[in-house]
Amino acid sequence: MAGEPNTAKTSHDAFAVNKLLGRGVNLGNALDAPQEGAWGFTLEEEYFQAVKDAGFDSVRLPVRWSAHAMNEPPYTIDPNFFNRVDWAVNCALSRNLPVILNIHHYNELNSDPAGQKEKYFALWEQIAGHYKDYPDILLFEPLNEPMGKLAATWNPLLKQAISVIRKSNPDRTIIAGPTWANTIANLKPLELPKDDRNIIVSIHYYDPLPFTHQGASWVTDRDSNAWMGTKWTGSDSEKKATTRMFDIAAAWARENNRPINLGEFGAYSKADMESRARYTRFIADAAIERGFSFHYWQFDSDFAVYDVEKKTWIKPLFDALLPPKE
Repeated sequence: MAGEPNTAKTSHDAFAVNKLLGRGVNLGNALDAPQEGAWGFTLEEEYFQAVKDAGFDSVRLPVRWSAHAMNEPPYTIDPNFFNRVDWAVNCALSRNLPVILNIHHYNELNSDPAGQKEKYFALWEQIAGHYKDYPDILLFEPLNEPMGKLAATWNPLLKQAISVIRKSNPDRTIIAGPTWANTIANLKPLELPKDDRNIIVSIHYYDPLPFTHQGASWVTDRDSNAWMGTKWTGSDSEKKATTRMFDIAAAWARENNRPINLGEFGAYSKADMESRARYTRFIADAAIERGFSFHYWQFDSDFAVYDVEKKTWIKPLFDALLPPKE
């Protein structure tokens, strides 16, 4: 493994691990693209150093494993791709950055859970076995944003995925979220193994969508171009809409004794920067005030907090996520 990874023990306490996650950022649109670089972003070691030097506490690493594995038994993951993910994971660990490793954009599982579940469990058997001796600050997230047909059977599938992971990683912290894009409204139906307390629950928050996703080409069920020009002014009603949902999540967390990670939030670059910065700061602060950790979406690309060409942080968003220390 690269460098000297953090081998500090966390006593397998999900709340302690969640505190370590703190204020983090997603390194998305790279390893979760169909092929790395296909979406205009390729990971470089200097980016991990930039994240560390800036003062972020952790990273989330989205990975499209399903595109790099056989489609028939034994569903072997391409060893070259495994090596690339190893490199990325070790770039984080060697800098003492906790890293969340997930399965991202497994669209086939969402649309055909019955036909894909064997491959899904085989992927996790390989991933979990491969990383079983890695430090505690490597976390596993079974699946990003379960939705579609998978929503109806997510609870039993998640429990089985956790069981597969636990065979080789009995003490590793797992991050799992509710259906329909990890939305807070779907927390209540989420079922987790009651005797497994080493689980952090992930929520994603992109409300209001007409602001955060204005002009987004991947929004296909509505005309996102009609939302162009939508601002987020920080009015009382706008803030209350957020705090109401975050309070629901916090109440669920207390009732179920589970820590919360805000795994994704942000506003697309087509919104005006002043609104984006105002929104981002409010969401980040609201999360931290309630004891949530967070991972902003994202480091580079369409929600970028970092300009990879200029090698500089985009200051309004950066300051919203990491307020200057007094």
